[in-house]
Amino acid sequence: MSFLAVLILAGATAGAVSAQPQPAKPAAPQPPAQAAPPAASAPPILLGNGPHGAMPSSEQLTKLPGLFSKEPDGAPPAGVADSFWKVLVPSDNAFDAKRVALGKKLYFDTRLSRDGTVSCATCHDVSRGFTDRRPTSEGVDGKLGRRNAPTSMNAMFFNTLFLDGRAASLEEQARLPIVNPIEMGMPDGAAATKAIAAVPEYQRDFQAAYGRAVSYEDIGRAIAAFERTLVFLDAPFDRFTVGDAAALSDDAKGGWALFNGKARCSTCHQFSSNSPIGTNNKFHNIGVSARHQDFNKLAGRALTSLEKSNTKETMDQMALETDLSELGRFVVTRNRSDIGGFKTSQLRNIGITSPYMHDGSMQTLWDVVDHYNKGGEANPFLDGGIEPLALSEREVDQVVAFLFSLTDKRFAEANQKEFDRQRAVAQKSRPFRDDALANRKKLPFEAQK
Repeated sequence: MSFLAVLILAGATAGAVSAQPQPAKPAAPQPPAQAAPPAASAPPILLGNGPHGAMPSSEQLTKLPGLFSKEPDGAPPAGVADSFWKVLVPSDNAFDAKRVALGKKLYFDTRLSRDGTVSCATCHDVSRGFTDRRPTSEGVDGKLGRRNAPTSMNAMFFNTLFLDGRAASLEEQARLPIVNPIEMGMPDGAAATKAIAAVPEYQRDFQAAYGRAVSYEDIGRAIAAFERTLVFLDAPFDRFTVGDAAALSDDAKGGWALFNGKARCSTCHQFSSNSPIGTNNKFHNIGVSARHQDFNKLAGRALTSLEKSNTKETMDQMALETDLSELGRFVVTRNRSDIGGFKTSQLRNIGITSPYMHDGSMQTLWDVVDHYNKGGEANPFLDGGIEPLALSEREVDQVVAFLFSLTDKRFAEANQKEFDRQRAVAQKSRPFRDDALANRKKLPFEAQK
């Protein structure tokens, strides 16, 4: 059965983190100081015994080879259109095994941070679904940012990077955390370059990979080259789409039908050979921040700050250090329609990458479905496609079952353990469930009274 045929069948069946900040440009003003981020609603889980609770890099590196049956060769993975794959890699950073090997070293190297405790792998830990399993991430000096760390798995398939899309490429995304004061904390790109160039092995590796000396731009290129090998698209769902009806449970099959019908998930989370990770690469206000923020006041403050400086470094600090983080895409575009809007996340491997949403405020996939089921959180900028879904409890369970079927088979054991853990949590607490709103027995403006 073709992928398209399955889509049609489902549709028919359904009828959805330091020292003082040192910005790269000395003249750039700092964003306004804000109160500390709110306490996490749940503690981080699955912590390792390395800095910031991550598994030590040496241990992560021993796990990595077991995830791949062969060395990456730059060929498109199954289920991804060749034409789409070709446009994903920039011409100045074409696939090369030496670049991948260099990027792999850099990804796990804490020398890229000011205090030598943070690497890319600290927040994108191999042992935790290439995330940190924290509501928001911790960087140098134990400072917490304001955003949840998305997984670096399948990151190459996004049109823009970061939850607000402030980076246009994987290369740019790889560089910005290095100079963010509360992530890796380097004062500027030159300092990062100096730290890496002081290592003779790196001098040789950069010459071999790029034919030139160490540079900040090539540090980003190499990390991006490695991250493009982190493709995980072999899930039970994929076997189902090519005709293996037994690959999904009956509940997951029911959830797939709901996903494309009553639950309306596929409106933003499409799957195809040109969209293998289940995202439309767009930005939407679904009301997560509306529970505790005044968007209009935040937007006014952001515009005042951006009039003084609108550099990428300024936007990066706004996103991670201040309440302005809650404005999402607006800080990048300054369009009112983008207030509170965040990028549609990928759904691949979502079962093992909790907690969820841009602020890590939802602990389980039951929380996520409950949020959508009640129509999000009312606010003047709520996306027009967000409305109550009237899903029954049985249907909520089915959608969750389907979402867990999107985890790559290489993480099957972790996925089952996480399903059991989340189900146990959900049986005790469903903080976002509101059946009255979901079934329009109560209207959003009434809920705010």
